[in-house]
Amino acid sequence: MCLAVFGAADPAMLQADRAFAAALAKSDPAIDKWFDADFQSTPRPPFAPIVADEKGAEIHAYTYGQLGDVQVNLGRAHVLRVWVKRAGGWKLIVYQEVKSLDAAPSFAPGAGAECENPCKGVPYRPANETERQVVAAYSKLETAAHARISAAFAQVVADEFVAVSSNSDKISTKRARMDDFDHSKNSGVAPTPLVSARFFAFGDAVLMVSEHKPDRGSPLHVTRIWVKRGGDWTETLSYQTAISP
Repeated sequence: MCLAVFGAADPAMLQADRAFAAALAKSDPAIDKWFDADFQSTPRPPFAPIVADEKGAEIHAYTYGQLGDVQVNLGRAHVLRVWVKRAGGWKLIVYQEVKSLDAAPSFAPGAGAECENPCKGVPYRPANETERQVVAAYSKLETAAHARISAAFAQVVADEFVAVSSNSDKISTKRARMDDFDHSKNSGVAPTPLVSARFFAFGDAVLMVSEHKPDRGSPLHVTRIWVKRGGDWTETLSYQTAISP
């Protein structure tokens, strides 16, 4: 089977991802051999995948040194798989599913009118300088998004940036997100207060996984990848899954 994959990805990572996807589709009991020691899944466990057959899906994949991701989109179903290169080969560190809304949302759960958290600060103490820089970039991005300033937003997101959310009916690219800001459209994706976060640094790439509690609606589990380019940290993706209480 030949799949069209868009992006720039390590062939070895893609091979591991194809093998994992095939095993997942067959409910292979030995599937955990691909899991990293820090593996986490949303939902848990991923044995009834939202996309069981990926033949008709649009797939994007990227590698950033020791960190990489594969994005699978089929209709309103979206899957993110984040891979990390270990001594024994590529291992799956994040598996996440998102189901888009049937129609455009009437409102976007967010951080409230003032956006204290995450725009002005977050309840997380960085463990090192890399984390401090990423947290600062994260707050800068969310401040730009809350204020709907497309030029400032563009400085903190990569060209391949995508946002996928349970609160939205579409995949938001960098250009589409900026257009939403410029035309005051509600895309269903908004800054939400941070509750907790974990960071995994791999050179100039950082995986950020976090939990959020918006001003209304369900809590969110969010996965982000940050890449350092030209001395600045930029976000390449944001996958947001609503978690039922």
